[in-house]
Amino acid sequence: MRASDALDRAALARHLAAAVREAGALALKSFKVPVRSWFKSGNSPVSEADIAVDALLRERLEAAGLACGWLSEETEDDPARLTARQVWIVDPIDGTRAFLAGLPDWSISVALAEAGRPILAAIFAPVAGDLYLASAGGGATCNDRPMMASDGASLAGARVAGPKRYIDGLSATEPTLVAAPKVHSLALRLAWVAQGRLDVAFTGTNSHDWDLAAADLLVHEAHGALTTLAGDVLTYNRPTPTHDALFAAGRARHQTLRELMRDGRLAFR
Repeated sequence: MRASDALDRAALARHLAAAVREAGALALKSFKVPVRSWFKSGNSPVSEADIAVDALLRERLEAAGLACGWLSEETEDDPARLTARQVWIVDPIDGTRAFLAGLPDWSISVALAEAGRPILAAIFAPVAGDLYLASAGGGATCNDRPMMASDGASLAGARVAGPKRYIDGLSATEPTLVAAPKVHSLALRLAWVAQGRLDVAFTGTNSHDWDLAAADLLVHEAHGALTTLAGDVLTYNRPTPTHDALFAAGRARHQTLRELMRDGRLAFR
């Protein structure tokens, strides 16, 4: 990477950080107050706050001057994104159910992807005030402090979050693991692996690009891994932006889990 490229990336990261902070402030105005909401396809809730945050993010990110595609949970899909060199991947409010219930574990998640992989990422948890940032090859931070996924290969006492079937399957192999409370924002659940607050996190099937792309870069830049159960790294901005079940952990612990699954010693029912 040329020095000028690095400077451009740093400036864009600052622009992204400012955008998600502003989006978080907007979302907080509708938090714990009456807000109109409804259900869309798949019985997924959406609110006026989701739509407003989506519009603000699009305005702010397009102001960066990049000729990017756009893929957001709350915007009608535009096939033009498939031929764009870069694409913004956005979840205006990840964890809308938690947001509407007045719970704190929702977030705003944005990634810039190129050639199918995220190169910049920001996840902002407005209630906690935590801003997670990552740049490909540049590491990951929370509130400007470097992050590192928990090290070690052992599953003993590991803090695990995700759907019950995965926790139950892992408990049968390692009964000392600690099942963490549910984290409603999938992006935040994975960000906590990057931060070392969780040792392992699972996702169920049918998660979307906007749930994952920013957290994916955070995990990998924090010396962790996020893959399918078969160990495959994810590709983003495909025609159908959904994914199979996934798991994230620090690299050594991820390898332990992958070997258990590959050898048939860990099964999920």
